[in-house]
Amino acid sequence: MPEEDKVIITAALAGGTTSKENNPAVPYSPEEFGQEARRVLDAGGSIVHVHAKESSTGRGTADMNKIRPVVAAIREAAPDLIINLSSAIAAGTPAEDRIRPIREIRPEMASLNTSTMNFAVVNHKTGEVIREVIFTNTFAMIEEFARVMKEVGTKPELEAYDPGGVYNGLLVRKKGVFVEPMHWQCVFGVTGAQRYTPLALCHMASLLPEGHTWSVCGVGPNQIPALMQAVNMGAHLRVGLEDNIRLPNGELAKSNGECVEIAVRIAELAGKKIASPAEARKILGLR
Repeated sequence: MPEEDKVIITAALAGGTTSKENNPAVPYSPEEFGQEARRVLDAGGSIVHVHAKESSTGRGTADMNKIRPVVAAIREAAPDLIINLSSAIAAGTPAEDRIRPIREIRPEMASLNTSTMNFAVVNHKTGEVIREVIFTNTFAMIEEFARVMKEVGTKPELEAYDPGGVYNGLLVRKKGVFVEPMHWQCVFGVTGAQRYTPLALCHMASLLPEGHTWSVCGVGPNQIPALMQAVNMGAHLRVGLEDNIRLPNGELAKSNGECVEIAVRIAELAGKKIASPAEARKILGLR
């Protein structure tokens, strides 16, 4: 099977808000991140999306003294994996702190968020908003982050939470700040943005330029139906404890590796082969 027909699986290891209170398997320490990365690689993943953690709170941190050891531990435990650093970090992180890890560490990939939006943790049964923030991603920030990533040789993964995010990315594209073809992550189920529906996924996919690569992730109950549709549309897949702390049977996932195993099964049921890290690098045009 040609490399371009294979499915790349990403595991978002921890996230900026998911904590051990939600699932004890969420990694905090560099050692835990290294162990989780190894499990991802062994299960069939090629990319790990990384938010380093503040161990006292479980929140994402912009502290380079915490980010560097996490990246080093992942590289030591699973050197073949592609590291995709978050440029979101955590709610309320200043723009200069969000882009600093990319500028200094120069990872192969990094997320680049495309919309300013409501971003909330809620109780969906009662409608209670537990915590909320305005997630700021102005056009000036998107362009500046893209310029830094281009300068240091990092491939942006444009995170689009709804169709507006795709339009925003395509607008900034006109500035010539992206290396073509671009790579997109279509995100479904964040409170304050687009929930998954079959038509929503089809619409977002229809906006992406021909030849661009793209991946899909879904938060919580959005995950499995979104991935099952996406894999049949030619998308790559993202799973991990940032997006969903549970397995399809409702049990808490014991590791990010278990999450990757679910994605592998979905891809294989669709008749797809799984890309190795080396194949993923070729598909994505990484350095």
